[in-house]
Amino acid sequence: MALITFSNPEYKDRTLYAVAGSHTQTLLKLAQENKVPIPFSCQDGECGTCLVRVSSVDRKNQRMGAHLTAKEITVLGELGKLTQKEIDEIAVTDLPSRWRLACQMIVRDEDILVEY
Repeated sequence: MALITFSNPEYKDRTLYAVAGSHTQTLLKLAQENKVPIPFSCQDGECGTCLVRVSSVDRKNQRMGAHLTAKEITVLGELGKLTQKEIDEIAVTDLPSRWRLACQMIVRDEDILVEY
């Protein structure tokens, strides 16, 4: 089980248990099921409306979800959240990106903070 804490200055922080690694449970789906008001539009990784900043609660192991999807890389680059250098580093080192699209991020077995 993973603990996911959703944080927004306009709402009270909310921590939820999530089933990790289902490969179908996106961060956005988890938020919707639990009435966490993350903004979204297309739900397909094309628009960037569901942009979130993710950080690991465990500073030693910062995996922060499954790998970035090709759609995420494209949209995050277009939004200026990832530079080409960062994109190249992610491809080589497999380091996580702090910026994610909630509709694309698959929850893993780790405790994370999601700011939206």
